[in-house]
Amino acid sequence: MNNNMINPFIKQLKEQINSVIRGKESAVKMAIVALLGRGNLLIEDVPGVGKTTLASALARATDCSFQRIQFTSDLMPSDIIGVSIFNHDTREFEFKPGPVFCNIVLADEINRTNPKTQSALLEAMNEKRVTVEKKTFRLPEPFMVIATQNPMEYHGTFPLPESQLDRFMLHIKLGYPEAEYEKMAVLGGPSFLILDKTDPVVSRQDILRMQAEADGVMVDDSLVDYMMEIVSRTRKDDRIRLGVSTRGAQFLLYAVRALAYYEGRQFAVPDDVKELSPLVLGHRIILKTAKFTADAERIVREIVEEVPVPV
Repeated sequence: MNNNMINPFIKQLKEQINSVIRGKESAVKMAIVALLGRGNLLIEDVPGVGKTTLASALARATDCSFQRIQFTSDLMPSDIIGVSIFNHDTREFEFKPGPVFCNIVLADEINRTNPKTQSALLEAMNEKRVTVEKKTFRLPEPFMVIATQNPMEYHGTFPLPESQLDRFMLHIKLGYPEAEYEKMAVLGGPSFLILDKTDPVVSRQDILRMQAEADGVMVDDSLVDYMMEIVSRTRKDDRIRLGVSTRGAQFLLYAVRALAYYEGRQFAVPDDVKELSPLVLGHRIILKTAKFTADAERIVREIVEEVPVPV
């Protein structure tokens, strides 16, 4: 692909994030794809490999409003959404917005709080709004939740409900960095010092414009049928107890368009579907035996290889 066709704002955004978290080009690409596709991103991995740094770098590389919520066992839904407080002067209740009222929300270690508090984000993630005491409040645009979580085998974690997982467009893992990049990270000092020097390279209006342009990427009917066949097979596979939802199929289409736009194309190709299917569909299916997302993603890859590619 000719790099000259790539949107210059995407190029700047990619370079800025890669300057903060080195050696994770694939993860950086998927984070930008989620932003372009109006999706939410779930980053899962062991502590200390850069999950929070990646999320913070993406936010700081834009001029969007940003809030970090540290999820703990005692966090309450009102700590996220906000609360109504009685005003003695007006004799009325006034709503005080919580940290969810911003463009990019970092839900750090989201699986360290209870399912009730986790579910406080459901409406925001799906409908870009929240309802408090029968009143509905729109969230600013663009809006994106980037959540980090530790693996389920870690002490003090709660598994995310299936309804919560289904709201994330993409699920990615970072893994340990390669030796040369890890050495650079060790010598470079704390990541927060690097983040403090990160300047915005993309405006909020630039993001909204790119999201609208990504919506216009052409996806041939044969490619849509290809995606739907993959989704359908997740519902028939003997190894899978619960297949991909309709929302999952929609997110795959949005992500495919966003990836094509990221690559500088005005049309999607089968390779976009192959690359994204495990990351978009893997965390949505429930297996009959294995419980780890890596197993689900492997099965999705096998299903993708079995489905004939449109020509």
